[in-house]
Amino acid sequence: MPLDWKIVIDAGDPHAQAGFWSAALGYEIEDNSPLVERLLELGAVPEAITTTAHGRKAWLDLAAARHPDDPYEQESGTGLGRRLLFQRVPEPKSVKNRLHLDVHAGPERREAEVARLEGLGAKVLREVAEPGGTWTVLSDPEGNEFCVQ
Repeated sequence: MPLDWKIVIDAGDPHAQAGFWSAALGYEIEDNSPLVERLLELGAVPEAITTTAHGRKAWLDLAAARHPDDPYEQESGTGLGRRLLFQRVPEPKSVKNRLHLDVHAGPERREAEVARLEGLGAKVLREVAEPGGTWTVLSDPEGNEFCVQ
């Protein structure tokens, strides 16, 4: 039986990262506000571990972007399919990623997609042209590398 999965990415600002990646991929920022508000009303969690982000109550240290066509839990807003979860960590990124995302735009759209991503806050690191293909290596606003093919 196959397993469900998500990619968890350390972040200094999980809400900004979820905003960048939701715009970059055409995903939705998860809305956990019904769960957060319910737990606050019950006194089950302290206000200190919550924040307001993207116009609604959210967890202070977690934010996610999920594919808009994939299922999610109605009660919690948690995605059950393709999902990027950003978790706050105290230290900044310091070395090259051991894992990165490849975004597939196709050769006819790559240049325009790279420009769009730069407009969202990505930085071009280098262009790669090899016998196996061409792609652009970028970094997101917190310095995480990713490729556009």
